[in-house]
Amino acid sequence: MNVLYEDNHIIVINKAAGEIVQGDKTGDKSLCDTMKAFLKEKYAKPGNVFVGLPHRLDRPVSGVVVFAKTSKALERLNTMFRDGAVKKIYWAITKSCPVPAEGEISSWILRNEKMNKSFSYPKEVKGSKHAILCYRMISASQNYNLIEVELKTGRHHQIRCQLSSIGCPIKGDLKYGSKRSNPDGSISLHARYIEFIHPVSKEQIKVTAPVPQEKLWQSFEK
Repeated sequence: MNVLYEDNHIIVINKAAGEIVQGDKTGDKSLCDTMKAFLKEKYAKPGNVFVGLPHRLDRPVSGVVVFAKTSKALERLNTMFRDGAVKKIYWAITKSCPVPAEGEISSWILRNEKMNKSFSYPKEVKGSKHAILCYRMISASQNYNLIEVELKTGRHHQIRCQLSSIGCPIKGDLKYGSKRSNPDGSISLHARYIEFIHPVSKEQIKVTAPVPQEKLWQSFEK
């Protein structure tokens, strides 16, 4: 368990790409289950261990995940994430360079549950939700670009869908237009940074997640 921050009420980890945050139809062991076992062993807790999950990260995405260790923290974090009171910064590697290099994407996202995919529309369509993100290109190599994204809303596959809509699918993301998959099945999207007011102590919490141990990611972080 790659722990970035922990106190009595919350624990923040750096999730590896491929790890599933919450159980689904695959039946694979989830990070929630792993976290319960980790806390139970670390603190020699008898009986069941409480672990709450106020937000999600897609399975092929790496980076910051916040867990609640108490019901009080979970209830307040749920409200904060829902109300947009949490600052979330992501890094994405793309083959194409965004034009302009910095801007805002505001569109309407419609989720297709059967396809497990979202579609971006310039105007509202039935069942869609308004989605906003800000982006800026912060680095470039010979073949790839590093884009920093700040989410203003939290929609299904929002970053993947909206970057694809401007011609910048994320490296390895076949579902949204990348031409090749990554060898490990990941997509090159990393939840880099999170900032929020602690749900109990009211202190400001800032957490940065190191990028994956992969050559391209490491070159961009340096």
